[in-house]
Order: sequence, then structure tokens, then C-alpha cells
Amino acid sequence: MHPLKMCLSTVLFVALLTGFGIAQAQERQIVWRELAPEAEPYENPFEKLSTQQISDLRMVLLNEMTAEDLSSTDAVNQAKSRLEADGLDIDYLRRQREIVIEKRTAAATGTNPTLVNTSVKIAGYMLPLRVDDRKVTEFLLVPTVGACIHTPPPPANQMVHVRYPEGFEAKGLYTAVWVSGRLRANQATHTVSYIDGSTAVDVAYKLEASSIEKY
Repeated sequence: MHPLKMCLSTVLFVALLTGFGIAQAQERQIVWRELAPEAEPYENPFEKLSTQQISDLRMVLLNEMTAEDLSSTDAVNQAKSRLEADGLDIDYLRRQREIVIEKRTAAATGTNPTLVNTSVKIAGYMLPLRVDDRKVTEFLLVPTVGACIHTPPPPANQMVHVRYPEGFEAKGLYTAVWVSGRLRANQATHTVSYIDGSTAVDVAYKLEASSIEKY
């Protein structure tokens, strides 16, 4: 081979190897807690309230939300009096309750922008949604055994909807696997079926798997 051609071939070969190495290095191995967005600080005054104060506040707020006017009942009036005697601002607590709900919802359903549209590798348990030729081609990747069936569903951002057309031979429910692929934000609801019924679960992520291997 001509020396120049040999040199060019060598450069190309090295470039390909280098490019392959870079591509491999770009895949990031993550753990489940990284899927949740960074929590924004907020004031939660309810952590400091006693059981009685929480009960009184619940009664007052429930009275405000119900169609029936119960404001004249002794129980509601007594609850208001106790809260005011403790120096608690009911209007403030009402507003802060909405903020706490909003922040907790974001923490449970929001996605981590630093991971969206990146190549990741994550370990979890396979909850099949679709099986073709005895191979699982679509599933929910969940962090714990029993999730969505034997226990309440995890938060939406603690589940990943995975598609893998090639299929993976799973040994029953909750096969432990490593999944690699590009992670995307995709708020969706999926139906999980089991022997005595089904349940709808909200999922915040989607992943088109490039490879799956046993954990």
C-alpha cells in the first residue's frame, strides 16, 4: 500500500476508535434519585403544627370548600377560635397550602432537565406492558419490586416507559435489568394490567432502549 494511503487509513481508523470511545463515554450511568428535579426551597409551616392544629385547620378549610355552609356550627367556630388563640394566621396557611401542594406535585412529576435528551444507563425492574413472541417489547422500568401492583405507584418521575422492539426474554414480573438509551421527558398515563384488574399510572419519562441486559 502507498505510504500516504496507509497513513490516511491509520488516521481514519484511529478517528473511528476515538469517536467510538467518545460515544461510549457520553452514556451516563444514573440512579433513580437523579430523575427528580432539584427541589426549590419553600416554607412549610404545617411541619410545625400539632395534630390538633392540623385537625382544626382541615375542618376550617373543608368547610370553606364545601357547598353547604357550615360556618355557624359550633365545631367550626371552635376550631377557628383555637387556631386564632394559638396565634395562627388562617389566611396565610390557606395560601401556603396551595404553594406546598404545587411544590410537592412538581417534585413528584417534574423531570431533570440535565438528563433529558441524554444517553443514560439505569438499573431497575421490568413491569411488562407488551409481549411479542414471548419477548417483552414495551414495559415500565420501576425502582422497586411490586411497584404499581402490590404497592402504590411510585411518583411519575420515578418510572420510565421503555420501548425495545427487539424484545427481551423476561423471567416473569419484575426482572432486574440494566437499560441503556436516550432519555426523554414524556408525561403520559399507562394502564398496567394484572390478574384481578388494572390500574392507570402516570409516567414522566420515555426511553427508546438501545440495549437491555440482566442486572
